[in-house]
Amino acid sequence: MEATEIRKLAALEDTHWWYRERRALLARALRRLAAAGTSPERALDVGAAGGGNTRVLRAHGWRPLALEYSAEGAGVARERGLYVIRADARHLPVPSASLGLVVAFDILEHFEEDHLAAAEFRRVLRPGGTALIAVPCDMRLWSAHDEAVGHVRRYDRESLRAVVEKAGLVVDELWSWNVVLRPVAAWRRRSSTGSDLDDLHPVVNLGLRTIITAERYLPVRSLPGVSLMLRAHRPG
Repeated sequence: MEATEIRKLAALEDTHWWYRERRALLARALRRLAAAGTSPERALDVGAAGGGNTRVLRAHGWRPLALEYSAEGAGVARERGLYVIRADARHLPVPSASLGLVVAFDILEHFEEDHLAAAEFRRVLRPGGTALIAVPCDMRLWSAHDEAVGHVRRYDRESLRAVVEKAGLVVDELWSWNVVLRPVAAWRRRSSTGSDLDDLHPVVNLGLRTIITAERYLPVRSLPGVSLMLRAHRPG
């Protein structure tokens, strides 16, 4: 992702409806792990950018390390008081079996060799450790936005499951997200000329936030969406 896009993301992520709800999804996943008896320990936020997800991890008691490839993203995370290192997700500078959790939201789609990144997620997780992964889905939604933010592909359920299982992780749950607003995304991207990372009017932002929040309570996780979410673990 270009430096200008990283800075734009950092400026928007605290208020933009999409990033707010994605952080809420992470927080909900962390609460479910806690309810299942998982105690917070060391965690890695891969592709942390400005560190929004890293701060969620820290707020829930985890000891997170933010990992970011770009100098701009790492700089923003440091400005926000986070411990961050610069590295490539395909070559994580982290000891094997040392982490309880890896979070990789919207990372795999940036690599031709996505299997290498997924294999690294497995390597650094301890047995029983959890991976939380999000990716954009459905090549029918491919647009100038994907090109602007450096995507190589969009996934379907089968291709995402395949790359995760090939890495040696066991898929526990796989579901769609941003389902209700998919028609809006499809319409907009037919005429898009660049990234969707825009500073929206507050009223529009509130309306979209209300819709995406309502999705939490609707039985739509098996329907086509704009993103796929996955939870997996390293077998013991």
